[in-house]
Amino acid sequence: MKKIDLVYQTMLAELGQRSMDAAWTADFPPEGRFQRVVVKERSYWYFDLPDGSGGKSRRYVGPAEDDEITRRVETHQRQKDDLLARRRMVSSLTREGGMIAPDTMSGAIVEALASGGLFRLRGVLIGTVAFQTYAGLLGVRLPAAAILTGDADIAQDYAISREVEDTLPPIVDLLQNVDPSFRPVPHRSGSIASSAFQNATGYRVEFLTSNRGSNGYIDQPASMPALGGASADPLRFLDFLIKDPLRTILLHKSGVPVTVPDPARYAVHKMIVATRRRTDGLSAVKRDKDIRQAEVLFEALYETRRASDFAIVFEEAWQRGPAWQEALQKAANSMLSAEGQDALNRIRRQGNMEIGLDPPEDIPLGT
Repeated sequence: MKKIDLVYQTMLAELGQRSMDAAWTADFPPEGRFQRVVVKERSYWYFDLPDGSGGKSRRYVGPAEDDEITRRVETHQRQKDDLLARRRMVSSLTREGGMIAPDTMSGAIVEALASGGLFRLRGVLIGTVAFQTYAGLLGVRLPAAAILTGDADIAQDYAISREVEDTLPPIVDLLQNVDPSFRPVPHRSGSIASSAFQNATGYRVEFLTSNRGSNGYIDQPASMPALGGASADPLRFLDFLIKDPLRTILLHKSGVPVTVPDPARYAVHKMIVATRRRTDGLSAVKRDKDIRQAEVLFEALYETRRASDFAIVFEEAWQRGPAWQEALQKAANSMLSAEGQDALNRIRRQGNMEIGLDPPEDIPLGT
């Protein structure tokens, strides 16, 4: 797997810092004030902004235990936003550096949601649009066949949405500012709530959340107070995927700061969800892409010396019980290609050695 030149990896880091500074200044102008608030014995940062009539509006910022957020609060000041320079950096990274820009629609949608506050409210970009950012995060060139998409998937933890006491502007308005043809998709349960939105060309934006236990929640949209009127579909295994997400940059226009799953978690999660898809129609196409993306990440994580990261999250998934073990075994034994099985064997063997686990003999691969 070809690595991206260090010059461009360094440029991405610089772009990320500049883009995050610009987004921070837009969200939290100098005339406002940060406040530390304790909610259920945990400390969070909020931002109070005068509303011009003697009152104030309050925005959620994030947990006080997040060192990056706290550092920015402590050094809050207006940052110079060099928009043109950042656009040139994005162009260099995608045209010369081997990194990946999203398609125009995906980029515009994520930009609109980010500007509305999605990632400030701890939303996580998942699916193929998130996968596209891993070229920059891992410093490797990703194959084009693994990055094509026609949708955008967004996740938010249910408890976070209930507790932040802040919300996006109406989701319909944000999406229609990108394309006026976006409309809510009727939910399969018959509920009046919508967790998905689609435009006239079939591009779909879907909101997901972690399942809260009983399978009775699976077919019902969850009310998400922070999502601007959108609900979210509860999804098994999603809590594993969005645990400890990473900040990075989506290479659209001048760079859009986003939050994405850890790539090791993404790879393990794709193995699991591939086993839950049907074997016909569009579901089969998505299953094949799940497996291809997982295989690409096995190789990329191994080549970039992140085998221990993979071994840790694989072991975490394995310890979650028989249903998880069955899914991982099924994916490994009957869904991966021969090359994918070899890559999985290699990264697990190396990763287990690095973290002090026994060699991975529990799953008989190569069959």
